[in-house]
Amino acid sequence: MFNIEPLRMRDCEGVSRRHVLQIGALSGLGLSLPQLLHAESASTKTKNSCILIWTRGGTSHHDTFDPKPDAPTSVRGEFNVIPTATPGIQFTEIVPRLAAEQKRFALLRGWNPQNGSHGTADQFVMSGRKFNQSVHYPCYGSVTSYYHGFQSALPPFVQLGTQVDRRFGGGSAGILGLEHGPFEIDADPNASAFTVRDITPPSGVSLDRVDRRKSILHQIDQLQRAADLQPTSYDALDEHLKTAHRMITSPETRRAFSIHEEPETLREAYGKTRFGQSCLLARRLVESGVRFVTVTDGGWDTHANNFKSLKDSRIPPVDQALPQLLIDLQERGMLDTTLVCWLTDFGRTPTVNSASGRDHWSSSGFAIMAGAGIPGGHVLGETTPDGGAVAKDEYLSADIATTIYHKLGIPESLIAQAPDGRPIRLIEGRKISEWC
Repeated sequence: MFNIEPLRMRDCEGVSRRHVLQIGALSGLGLSLPQLLHAESASTKTKNSCILIWTRGGTSHHDTFDPKPDAPTSVRGEFNVIPTATPGIQFTEIVPRLAAEQKRFALLRGWNPQNGSHGTADQFVMSGRKFNQSVHYPCYGSVTSYYHGFQSALPPFVQLGTQVDRRFGGGSAGILGLEHGPFEIDADPNASAFTVRDITPPSGVSLDRVDRRKSILHQIDQLQRAADLQPTSYDALDEHLKTAHRMITSPETRRAFSIHEEPETLREAYGKTRFGQSCLLARRLVESGVRFVTVTDGGWDTHANNFKSLKDSRIPPVDQALPQLLIDLQERGMLDTTLVCWLTDFGRTPTVNSASGRDHWSSSGFAIMAGAGIPGGHVLGETTPDGGAVAKDEYLSADIATTIYHKLGIPESLIAQAPDGRPIRLIEGRKISEWC
């Protein structure tokens, strides 16, 4: 969920009485939305949206999409290779469906993460800017919210799951402010009683009661507004409250999260797992006007039992759901306007360690993109015979970021203003020319 604590740090005068009253007025709904939603006007600059799949921990490139079948066992690992839909390209045997559907997505084998540390990885890869203690760079979803704003009652930026390391600002709005942070949903969409906190009134709280509380809050505002030294700030807060109320009461909000309305056959096709149903929910959210959805999945830091973990638990849900997401988007006519990305922290070591695992690796890995004009079936770049370094067509995290922003219609010259007034350039990479 949104965390209201950072708001206190943003105002050197502390939390106002009005701020506390507003939180209290909606606490019966479990809501912090009024303070945290900034109602940007809907934009027609682009129709493209993005679904980002984030596998937290560092997914092994050797054991998925960049196998080395001719290398020694200590490098090759335990998996055999299989052909893909693209002639001459092989994946490992644990991703059979992704191999069969490779014509639907492009694979970057030439990614150099330039980083092998958790926490900073979440910040770096999800923003395209290296961690800087003095400048908190925003993630892709936040920049999308900042530049394009709302196009429906739903927030522009939604995060499914909590598997993002926030220690260094990963997945957050940074200098853009909390109003552009993700609307974070921790509930499991595969659960039979799936509900979304902050938009679903608790049992016994009707929408009439929501309206009455809104009216009471308005009256409280009027009592203090005349004496306040910054009356314009109330206008902004009023807009936040209106946005929150519109989101709670909007039929399209309830419809977007009603995943149980999907045909059972389609839910089965995505996989009745948390990851599979999160991908299906992401499609529903984009369909309902959300501009950027991050689907998070944890457990990929495979220092031990790498092969068993990947084969038995981590890979199967992704191998089922990701191709189905691309198929579903295409069948609905949405793939041309929806960018789908799979990113992770970094690669993993060429050599298998004594615990049958692979450790962090900072100079090679993979990235996947599809939709929004990305050429399906394209494999870009290659690594050295042991997979330890990029040998051809090297691209960096900043380049991935620039490519994402390009596909979303966000200019490379975009400048934002830091809280202290400094102009900050948000985008500094080069586009992946083969995909743009």
